[in-house]
Amino acid sequence: MNTEVVNPNIANFVKSLRDVGYTFEIAVADVLDNCISANATEVKIYAVPSPEVFFCMLDDGDGMSEVELREAMRLATRDPEDSRDKKDLGRFGLGLKTASFSQCKKLTVMSKKDEEVSIKQWDLDYIATNNEWLLITPDIAIFDNKPLVKELYRQRHGTLVIWEEIDRYKEKSFSSNIEKLRKHLSLVFHRFLEGADSFTKLKISINNNLLKPFDPFNANNDATFKKSVEKIKIFDSTIEITPYILPHHNKVSHKEWEEYSTGDGYIKSQGFYLYRANRLLIHGTWWGLHKAIDAHKLVRIRIDISNEQDSYWGIDIKKSTANPMPEIKSDLKRIISEVTKEGSRPFVKRARKINDKTTTRFWTTIPLNDEFHFGLNKEHPIYQRLMDFLSEDSTSLLNIYLKGLEAYLPLAAIQSHLQQNPHKVKQEYALSDDDVQELALKLKSSDLSQEYINSLLKTEIFKNHKGLLIDE
Repeated sequence: MNTEVVNPNIANFVKSLRDVGYTFEIAVADVLDNCISANATEVKIYAVPSPEVFFCMLDDGDGMSEVELREAMRLATRDPEDSRDKKDLGRFGLGLKTASFSQCKKLTVMSKKDEEVSIKQWDLDYIATNNEWLLITPDIAIFDNKPLVKELYRQRHGTLVIWEEIDRYKEKSFSSNIEKLRKHLSLVFHRFLEGADSFTKLKISINNNLLKPFDPFNANNDATFKKSVEKIKIFDSTIEITPYILPHHNKVSHKEWEEYSTGDGYIKSQGFYLYRANRLLIHGTWWGLHKAIDAHKLVRIRIDISNEQDSYWGIDIKKSTANPMPEIKSDLKRIISEVTKEGSRPFVKRARKINDKTTTRFWTTIPLNDEFHFGLNKEHPIYQRLMDFLSEDSTSLLNIYLKGLEAYLPLAAIQSHLQQNPHKVKQEYALSDDDVQELALKLKSSDLSQEYINSLLKTEIFKNHKGLLIDE
């Protein structure tokens, strides 16, 4: 057998490496994982769009010696099959490099340990020109005036990551990316920001503004329903699953409802939230095991796994996609079935009200073979009394009008508004207390039987305006 060495064209390889598919916020989160793995308690991010797009991140973690830093700059510095510390959020030894290369052409890392500051740099243009992976040790004095460098020197230990020649964004678009970054990190690292599960509480700031944790389950709200934790054994590991049902919009303020819809809205935010070692990886997915529907939009299910279970979930380098193995999916399907029944109850209860026999309602459901449509209740006492006074022609005209009202009920528009802005839908305001008071006075002046008065008191109008009685 004959063999020969065929090296890749590094210039082309580097271009491919830059297009793995990171967004700005996902790339930053990937770099921040290294800070947590290094036992950092504080991470400072400095990101500005002008005079040129610039980004750096400083942590107060363990820091690295020159030898350790050189190894950390190596691509694929670790075997993904190796066992790791339970707090280690990496796996492939690629995150720092691939995430940084996706955003910038020059990556510089400075690290302080044992009173010594070391510096190493990857310059992709330099690599492409020389067609060789040449790691640079730049003159450290060049960086003295860069943001956060002086703070690194003042710390006992820590690491500073600097991105230069950020070429994927223009000045105007980068400003909006900073806001996306705030929301993303507040969500992805919310349990670290909260100091959950005996982890040291982490402080993260962006341009001197501390991030607040965003718990997607709204667990501190008394109206949030949290089911018991279920533990599932898979081979030699344990998966913890905790279902939540968020409060119905009637139980929270408009501001709180909007906040917990996330940027994607409630329908897209329902489903599983996968955490590995307290770090949120994937959120708002059913993995094809269930359809995202409006009735289940308040259901969010937290899954906690250890960092030894990556192979069971198909987690990618970016930590942004995953797909559980078939042995896990059967349990997930069962849990979906149980939780979605609970999650749809607030909506089912409200849907049942229309056929509630204890109240005479304006609307009802009318069967049509195996289907149905919403119709106006012709048994309503006010409709019945109205028919007593109308001529045959007027009755016919009114019924045509009411059928048109039924046929052209704007269901799609109603559904859309209830999904997007439920607090802004104030349908009950169409009938004021004054309107009901006027109706009550007219009915009082009429010659009404007690039987008819009793039937009126069962209607929605007088049940919902209990202070306005007509039988006094």
